[in-house]
Parts: sequence; C-alpha cells; structure tokens
Amino acid sequence: MDNQKNHSIGIIMNGVTGRMGLNQHLRRSISAIMKQGGVRISDSERIMPRPLLVGRNAAKLEAISREFGGLPYSTELDTALADPKYSIYFDAQTTVQRFEGVSKAIAAGKNIYCEKPVADTLEKSLKLCRLAEAAGIKHGVVQDKLWLPGFLKLQRLRDMGFFGRIFAVRGEFGYWVFEGDTIPAQRPSWNYRKEEGGGIILDMFCHWRYILDNVFAPVKAVSCRGTTHIAARRDEGGKSYECTADDSAYATFELEGGILAPFSSSWCTRVRRDDLLTIQVDGTKGSAVAGLRDCWIQPYGATPRPVWDPDVPSALNYFDSWQKVPEQEVYENAFKRQWELYLRHVVKDEPFRWGLLEGAKGLQLAEKGLESWSKRAWVDIEPL
Repeated sequence: MDNQKNHSIGIIMNGVTGRMGLNQHLRRSISAIMKQGGVRISDSERIMPRPLLVGRNAAKLEAISREFGGLPYSTELDTALADPKYSIYFDAQTTVQRFEGVSKAIAAGKNIYCEKPVADTLEKSLKLCRLAEAAGIKHGVVQDKLWLPGFLKLQRLRDMGFFGRIFAVRGEFGYWVFEGDTIPAQRPSWNYRKEEGGGIILDMFCHWRYILDNVFAPVKAVSCRGTTHIAARRDEGGKSYECTADDSAYATFELEGGILAPFSSSWCTRVRRDDLLTIQVDGTKGSAVAGLRDCWIQPYGATPRPVWDPDVPSALNYFDSWQKVPEQEVYENAFKRQWELYLRHVVKDEPFRWGLLEGAKGLQLAEKGLESWSKRAWVDIEPL
C-alpha cells in the first residue's frame, strides 16, 4: 500500500439539510464512497472525496456533521467558495435558489455538479451552460434514474435487440401525497407553490427528458395537459395554504422514429401497479415493463392470444405470461454510481456526457409542456 496514490478532492455540498441532499447525496453517495475507501481507479490509485457541508441552518448542519464523524460545515457560502481546498461545488438547494449558487461557484472557478432542475427557466439554465463553458470548468447534472436497476435492464434489452422496432413507451408515475391535515405530507410545501419553483411538470419532465433521450430516442414534440387536483394543503407548520402549482400532468411525447410515449405524472393518485414509476416498452418482437428495480418481459413467441369477450370471465391471467429478468449483476445506489463517474471525470478527465446542457434540455421540455398546456396544442422541441 506504500505506492497507493490517493487524490483528495474537496466538495462544497450546498443544500445537505434537505431530503435529497442529505439522504441520496451525502448518506448514500459521498459518505458511502468514503467508507469504501474512495473511488477505485486501480489497485494503486483512488479518489477520496472530502465534503464541506453548507446551508443556512447552523443547528441542522451541526447535527449532520456529528452524524458523519465531525465533517466541516459552514453557513457562509462565499467563504466556502473562496477556499482553494475545495474544487467542486455541488448544489441540492431548492430550484429557485440554484441559479445564484451555481453562478457564484462558476465565477469562483469551481467545477459544478448539481441537482435538477438546474434553474427555474430554460434561459437561466442555458446561461449557466455558457458561463461554465467560458470558464473552462467541468460540469455535470444529476440524471440518477439512468442507473436504476430496472432501467439498466431496459437499456440492455434494447441493446440486445429484444424489442425489434420500438413503437410505444408508456410511463406511469406518482402516488398519493397527503394534504398535511390528518396525515403528514411526504413532500415539502414549496413543491405546490408555483412562485417557489414548485409543480410536477417542472420537477418530473426533467426526468422524463433524460430517460427518453438516453434509453429510447430524442424527444421531438409534446402534447401536455396539467392541472391542480388538490386546491389547498397544509405546510410544515400546519398552516393551510393555496396550491398554485400543478400537481398532475398528462402528456404524450413524440420521439424520433415515430415512437409515441404517453406519460401520466401525479401526486394525486393511488398506486395499483408494480412500482411508483413503471415504464412499458412495446416493440414488434417483444414488450417489457420496468419499475425502479425489477423488469418483466414478454417476447413475441410467448405472447398470449386474448379474445375480447366482456360477457364471460377471462381464462387468462395477464400477469402469468410475463417473465422476470434475472439479477445478472450487482446494482449500487444510482446516485452513488453517477457521483463516482463524475469524480473520475474531474480527476482523470474520463468522459462524462451529462453536463449542464443535458440539464437545460430538461428545462426545455418542462417549458414546452407548459406551453402546450397553455395553447392546448402540440409543441415541437427544437435542438439546443
């Protein structure tokens, strides 16, 4: 071990007092990487992250620091950005705060890794792209669902030619988010305030863009109808507030090659399907249904022959003719996997194609979805 080469890399982690920043990025990604001895490059070379926790609540930061063995923390972002020991800035703040934080970090010469949406408008997200490119820094955007086991299995089936010609991709996402009166809400109240960057279209269409673009084909157009099914909720203090943002969206995306992709997204639906998010892919040679972890397939040769007859019970159990894809590899946390790729990109200059422009594409689809809703019409997605 005397010849072990360790790259110590400082990361300013802004927004770790929030749910995503704390659970997915600190607990399950950066802390997990540190516990495993860093990102392994070879037998003699590793990358070791060294986080600095940043937020506005000193008491929360102190508690989080203590949980992880005394990590350094600060409530002063400008001071942290001025410290040369930290070469990466990570942002998991709320959407409306992200543009300012990332802009400051770029100006300070930091490499950027951030949650999505990367800003609250397409214009701001494109500005961040231009600033980052002009500064010559490395940048990345979280695209976590690409590394979930269920969607990795879909990608493998696609690469094997299992589907033949894909012609339809159907997505079902959502669950019931409680209003906060009798049962506590599972999501923060700002999610339901448009003026604070809330709304399911802004939130989830960024995910649908990178899943569709990367797993299937580029998105070419969208038809979308959003709505607010629940008019009022209670915030974290128990106070009633008006919901000004959309909590459900019903959209059809047209992909390159004529693939149609209807997606339902709702925080006001009760789940009767395999997972909180399921995607069914239909092709000429076979179909597959993937959740977050599992995937089921039905090839052409094993497809049953249903006959429509509503007057008698069906002789078919439509679940029995699907085969579960076996676990053929070990799957790690999706956020952790992308963090490791990003750290290798920064330290070893390995390829990393999920930069700020990919984040801007997500904002573009969200804005086009909102435009379609407003116009009650199909809207084309121009190349960025």
